[in-house]
Amino acid sequence: MTFSAPPREPTRTDRLLAAVGGLLAGYVSLAVADLAAFWVRPEASPVPAVGGAVVDRTPAAVKEWAIRAFGESDKAVLQLGILLLLGLLAAGIGLLALRHRAAGSAAVGAFGLLGALAAVTRPDSDSALDAVPSLVGAACGAVLLYVLTGRLLAPRPGTATDTVTATDTVTAADTVTATADRRGFLIVAASAGLAATGAAAIGRAVGSPVAENAAASRAALRLPPPASPAPPVPPGAQLRVPGISPFVTPNRDFYRVDTALVVPKVNADRWRLRLHGTGVREERTFTLAELTARRVVERDITLACVSNEVGGPYVGNARWLGVHLADLLREAGVRPPSEGGPADQIVARSVDGMTIGTPVEAVMDGRDALLAFGMNGEPLPFTHGFPVRMIVPGLYGYVSACKWIASIELTTFDAYDAYWVPRGWAAQAPIKTESRIDTPRPLARPAAGTVMIAGVAWAQHRGIARVEVRVDDGPWRDARLAAEDNSDTWRQWTYPWTADPGRHTLTVRATDGTGATQPEQRTDTMPDGAQGWHSVDVTVGPRGQGMRNEADPQVRSGRS
Repeated sequence: MTFSAPPREPTRTDRLLAAVGGLLAGYVSLAVADLAAFWVRPEASPVPAVGGAVVDRTPAAVKEWAIRAFGESDKAVLQLGILLLLGLLAAGIGLLALRHRAAGSAAVGAFGLLGALAAVTRPDSDSALDAVPSLVGAACGAVLLYVLTGRLLAPRPGTATDTVTATDTVTAADTVTATADRRGFLIVAASAGLAATGAAAIGRAVGSPVAENAAASRAALRLPPPASPAPPVPPGAQLRVPGISPFVTPNRDFYRVDTALVVPKVNADRWRLRLHGTGVREERTFTLAELTARRVVERDITLACVSNEVGGPYVGNARWLGVHLADLLREAGVRPPSEGGPADQIVARSVDGMTIGTPVEAVMDGRDALLAFGMNGEPLPFTHGFPVRMIVPGLYGYVSACKWIASIELTTFDAYDAYWVPRGWAAQAPIKTESRIDTPRPLARPAAGTVMIAGVAWAQHRGIARVEVRVDDGPWRDARLAAEDNSDTWRQWTYPWTADPGRHTLTVRATDGTGATQPEQRTDTMPDGAQGWHSVDVTVGPRGQGMRNEADPQVRSGRS
């Protein structure tokens, strides 16, 4: 008669390897899912899918804190946080599998189901295939964890047997020799890790067909010459002051604030724009070729993000190429509310599901509200909305600047709240008058003597009429304004300061074209944009020490 040997209590090494097995199973799951997503679409990968769901459910105050703390790296930080959390959960699942082998594998499968659910319920999902990457990845991870745990639980060949006779005594030596097949565990783990890494590397090297087709369509796009070109930038609009923001922001430096964890890669040849809704006489659908064949206009317009704090970086100026949105609306029979039209809101929808609400009146009041497909002489970069985005001067981006636009619906503010409104932001948000000191930088240490204070001011669609600078608690002094391009662009300014040694506070304020001056009191970005005076503290050293910061002679003589 024989009896089964008593179960062996896992050792510390077993637990460590089990946790490693869980981590490896999680890694393989994500690597396989990413590889599968290359053939479905990158947005269907579990981390972007789950991350997008997290972003949608994150309180607005937390999002604002993330933007302040991490800037444009907030998405990378979010994804890193998700990966760290998944790593902890995976290690825990590995320990669970050491006690309950099937339950551990089932837990990996459950996370795959959550990833699949997140992918197919995203606003931009239009196919059940979006569930495939998470499900395939989870299946591979579950099988791997089951195999690895089996290696830990299996006795090493040639050691104590699994059964003993009634007359035998189970000794401590027998228990010790009934160890796991750790060598086999390491071989399987290393093989799986290398295979997953290699597959992911090959997938990234080959590239996603979806992304590659989109890139090819952008490369093939030839922008049409504008029927209404932008006037040349006045020679005096760009001041030659070291440290000042360039009048035209290069595409690579233009700020990016959005919720897309994976930048949508849209094939321009397949892109369509749907125009429909209240007051639209007949629903229309436009291709990019149809838009570029229309009367094309070119305009210099400054954009600003509502998340931009006083003195912040989320503002930029570019030359945009596109068509007037008002023309398309009028052709479709749309009338603004001032002419008796029934719709007062345009809801623009992005391919990733983002909705942005814009006042119909602002689009149709004569300003250069554009459907833009060009930026600074080239097709829109993917990060800035290729193939087409909206641009409406004078409004913050979250109520006007829909990127990767896919549809335009005419409705009312009473009938529909766009994405940001239920999250605590105002439904309508004209850009507030703001000014910023670019140089000297905060905590700079210039030398005593002439120090050039310079920066930019903006009040899109109203223009900047005056900029004033104050040193410490002294009187306000008029800064010298650069030439104005148009009222929809920012304006550079400069003030030569005779600096004495010591610590000083420099403050700036602007007055817009309506005569309204920035208020002193600072307010938060929520619900409709920050306002207040920008100031920097500097320490002036003795003459000949520190960094001199002077404008060139042409600027100082007033010829700029």
